[in-house]
Amino acid sequence: MSEVRWLNAEEQQVWRGFMTAVTKFTEHLDRQLQRDSGMPMAYYEILVALSETPDHALRMSELATVCHSSRSRLSHAVARLEKEGWVERRACASDRRGSIAALTAAGYAVLETAAPGHVSAVREHLFDVLTAEQLRVLANISRAVDSGLTVECARAQEELAEF
Repeated sequence: MSEVRWLNAEEQQVWRGFMTAVTKFTEHLDRQLQRDSGMPMAYYEILVALSETPDHALRMSELATVCHSSRSRLSHAVARLEKEGWVERRACASDRRGSIAALTAAGYAVLETAAPGHVSAVREHLFDVLTAEQLRVLANISRAVDSGLTVECARAQEELAEF
């Protein structure tokens, strides 16, 4: 086992500041969506993901990947969205084991109503508080962190596939 590379004082400060900012930002967006649209951010993200496909539908496994969600958590969320009439599940014609989540007209209408408030909150609390240079740096940082985690996630999935 390799020795732990502990964080120094500056790294601790950056880490904690980053986590505080991400947590507060995410909680704010979730509260805004709950207050204004009656849905948590996770449901909004599912509706957005479906709205961005040409036929407004995705296989459940693909939707879980796009939404960075476990299949069981996504299945529960889609069941709630079905009860609201915003999403419907269909059998997958090419694979009897799979199912497809499809955005309904009512779901699209709810998304159209929710989007302006959500985008305004994102703009106000992210884009409006950063300079153009800070946004470029944030984009680069986000890509670097995502890239490192994408490699790690792929490695973990390969290990799981071996079992």
